[in-house]
Amino acid sequence: MKDNPYSLMFGKAPGQMISRMALSEEIYDAFLSETPSVMIYMLMGVRGSGKTVMMTELSEKLGSYKDWITVELNPSRDLLVGLASKLYNEKGLSRIFDKAKINLSFFGIGVEMEGTQKIYDIEVAIDHMLRALKKNGKKVLVTIDEVVNSSEMRIFASAYQIFIRDDLPLFLIMTGLYENIYALQDEKNLTFLYRAPKIKLGSLDMGSIAAHYRKVFDIDEDTSREMAKLTKGYPFAFQVLGYYTYEHGGDYKKAIFDFRQRLNEYVYDKIWSELSANDKKVANAIAMSKTGRIAEIREILGMDSNGFAPYRERLIKKGIVNGTDRGYIRFELPLFDEYVKDNYI
Repeated sequence: MKDNPYSLMFGKAPGQMISRMALSEEIYDAFLSETPSVMIYMLMGVRGSGKTVMMTELSEKLGSYKDWITVELNPSRDLLVGLASKLYNEKGLSRIFDKAKINLSFFGIGVEMEGTQKIYDIEVAIDHMLRALKKNGKKVLVTIDEVVNSSEMRIFASAYQIFIRDDLPLFLIMTGLYENIYALQDEKNLTFLYRAPKIKLGSLDMGSIAAHYRKVFDIDEDTSREMAKLTKGYPFAFQVLGYYTYEHGGDYKKAIFDFRQRLNEYVYDKIWSELSANDKKVANAIAMSKTGRIAEIREILGMDSNGFAPYRERLIKKGIVNGTDRGYIRFELPLFDEYVKDNYI
């Protein structure tokens, strides 16, 4: 039996995936421009929306250009020291730094260099490194997955603002949940992040999902469309349904029990735990609504328009509900209405 082409692991590129070509090209064009006007992008979305996979694709493609260096940083560690260390240890770059007489031995990076002044400030060290790289025609892409409003991130973002203000070749792609991205940019000295382009990763194209299923399972158009509709375009659901359908010999109906359980355990339990009591109350009203009409949902809640609007906006930004149809609101995530009914107390 062939290996299952779908994956249940977050962040790992599966054998079968649907690229977001238009969004990716937007970032490529911006970063590869002769005089880039944008040097930072923030990818937002609910868990399982494909943020990490897209970031990895972007990093791999840009890293294939000879003058680009890509560095992935761990957001829970000292990001500035991590950046300096990874740059120094990147193949071929230590010669550039040694030639520029950049002594990083104080930070445990490289070796003590005679006739050079040891650098004691990490921001100064990175500034020197980036200037040396710029002189040699190099550009650096930093990727940080699942950022949070931590002291490490705040320090790094503050330094990054200075580096780009000094016209240094440092590009940045960050991913994160809506609430974490906005909490970070709300810091008083990080308001430049408000101007950073934010891309919310929503649903995948349903036609593309159906086409993938048809190709892999050799099924008719109607069946492939039924499968696509069951996922609601949610990237992780696309993988999970494909995975268990493959395990059940191509019968997606036999896969539905596992499909639902995996979504609940891997995604929905965590989403639900992070909602406030009032958010859960509003979510339950949406689940109980027969039409999805906002007027009906407000009636269930006994809430006026002004009272309902903040909850609607927050659930939309979290990627939980879709409010594109005027006067209506529905869950963005597949089978989430059933989950809410089962778990609301």
